[in-house]
Amino acid sequence: MAYGVHAYADDPRNASILIAVNDQLMPRDQAVVSVFDSGFVLGDGVWEGLRLHQGGIPFLWAHLERLYEGAKTLDFSVGLTPDELVKRIFDCLAANGMTDGVHIRLMVTRGIKATPYQDPRVTIGDATIVIIPEYKAPSPKPDGISLFTSTIRRTAPDMQDQKLNSHSKLNCIQACIQAAKAGADEALMLDPQGFVATCNSTHFFIVRRGEVWTSTGDYCLGGITRGNIIRVAEAAGITVRQKNFSLTDVYGADEAFVTGTFAGLTSVREVDGRRIGHPLTGPGPIPGDMTARLAGLYRELIERETFRL
Repeated sequence: MAYGVHAYADDPRNASILIAVNDQLMPRDQAVVSVFDSGFVLGDGVWEGLRLHQGGIPFLWAHLERLYEGAKTLDFSVGLTPDELVKRIFDCLAANGMTDGVHIRLMVTRGIKATPYQDPRVTIGDATIVIIPEYKAPSPKPDGISLFTSTIRRTAPDMQDQKLNSHSKLNCIQACIQAAKAGADEALMLDPQGFVATCNSTHFFIVRRGEVWTSTGDYCLGGITRGNIIRVAEAAGITVRQKNFSLTDVYGADEAFVTGTFAGLTSVREVDGRRIGHPLTGPGPIPGDMTARLAGLYRELIERETFRL
């Protein structure tokens, strides 16, 4: 069975969590939104994934900037100032007695529609804001994950801009389905020219001869973790190249890993059935030396940049 990058161990405490739906806290089994909500009808909304770490949220303001920018792109108001939204998030966490080891799904949609139709002008009322905090600890596969290159391409900004973290994720879902059917954990996705872009739910990096490579970023979400890995690597004197590269470069890489808010850095074992490792010396340990070093630098950054009220 495929073992995805978002695999986690079930936590019985999640059965009794309180979920914030607008200004109300509701038990998990009662937390619902209307069937006329824009997010349900059309996937018309934006979202962020956050982590609660020792009473605070790492890189919170970078996440909120992306959320508010996405709402502005879709031309709707979140309805709360950033400070008000931060308070609502921490109030929800406090109501659940949560201090660590929590993943938060923050979702904002355009709101309720008068009738099921795409035109934003038939929206009535304010945005819908949902906060789902769950106890979730990543359960990474010890020997790394496998990737399968999907035929579903990342689209250009004049089609569906991949920098928009919207509820509409059908291209990623289709790619994920292909990977799952192929027995892989995650899909690797290419850009319209056939260069490596990103994965269906994470960002992709390779290590080649002491350098760290990732895509140009032109066809992928502006990943918070992706950006932080680039930042800590460059600060440590590691050469990072944001460039076009092909599957040939991937198959011949020394190491590969993916990044995301939930699991941080996750090692990639193989891509399209090719075991990752130097073509002359063969596969190395999982995680590789560079991956392990970057993971350590990233953990240090989290300690320095966790926001607490």
